[in-house]
Amino acid sequence: MAREWAWLQCTETQDLNYRISINPKEMDTKKLIRKFSPRLRKHTDHKIKKGK
Repeated sequence: MAREWAWLQCTETQDLNYRISINPKEMDTKKLIRKFSPRLRKHTDHKIKKGK
């Protein structure tokens, strides 16, 4: 199966900050990833949100 596009959504501000490509079979969608949030200017947890 092909890779799919997904967004990383900040858990604090609900902003969609990053777009990544994932393999849906291997990626756990409930996993939290630590990334930089430009609005808060600090690292926060981001969750995976499926893209269109």
